[in-house]
Amino acid sequence: MKKGRIQLLILMFLFTINSYPQKAPYFLKGEDPKPKGSKWKKIKTMSDEFNKDKVNENKWQISGQGWIGRPPGLFQAENIKLAEGKLQITAKKLPKPIIKNGKTFTHGGGYVGSRSGMTYGYYECRMKANKTFMSSTFWLINEKRNANFCDRRTTELDIQECFGERTSKQGFTIKFDEFMNSNTHSRHIPDGCDFVKGTVPAKASIGSKVYDDYHVYAVWWKSKDEILFFLDGKFQSKVKPKADFNLKMYLRMVVETYNWNPVPVDGGMNASVEDRTTSYDWVRSWKLIDK
Repeated sequence: MKKGRIQLLILMFLFTINSYPQKAPYFLKGEDPKPKGSKWKKIKTMSDEFNKDKVNENKWQISGQGWIGRPPGLFQAENIKLAEGKLQITAKKLPKPIIKNGKTFTHGGGYVGSRSGMTYGYYECRMKANKTFMSSTFWLINEKRNANFCDRRTTELDIQECFGERTSKQGFTIKFDEFMNSNTHSRHIPDGCDFVKGTVPAKASIGSKVYDDYHVYAVWWKSKDEILFFLDGKFQSKVKPKADFNLKMYLRMVVETYNWNPVPVDGGMNASVEDRTTSYDWVRSWKLIDK
């Protein structure tokens, strides 16, 4: 059989395999934590295989719609695209500084957030980080619009937060480019509300750089006080947040700058476009239902 025909058959096989709808989250054998008598149901409004020509903006809010970024990193829609069956967000240095809302931006990043939210469930993505000092992230956070009184507090669930180049001198960032760095944040507690402010982190070693390959980062938000983290289909750790995690949260996939991992002297953007790009192969959200 000719080499070209063999390659075509392989591609057709891979396409067929990838065309099958996913019926459950990605787990290694024996790692699925679902209780007996239940099954996983995919939440389509918070899931995407990114195999279309452009981002579905009915499902995802992208840069330029709301949050503009943390200086010096400006969120720009032009840095976001779908290509090769992946969501790609590219970091860059701006040709010249841009001033917005009285703040100066020197670099460009990107923001993609779900328009739909949910509470308890399983959230996962297959991601390859960029090699720059800017972040590669996958997380959840609540929204305060139309929220009342104590529900105006903030709950944030960081599933993976990493960067490719360490410029920080802070100890917690050591090997930040080799770990799944997770957090549960409780903050902005309104006066008179009986909730505790604070952070409970979790870490898991990847065993290589975050930009060397794709990894599946996931969390089972099981209840208001039980959060379980998974890496590449395997359970890693469980944490109890400082305050009740019972508010609806929304997915975020973001490439941004941190003031605790500052811009390097050379601007930090000498790498190729590929190396400056964070790629999301897919993102999937699930909830447990009775069989």
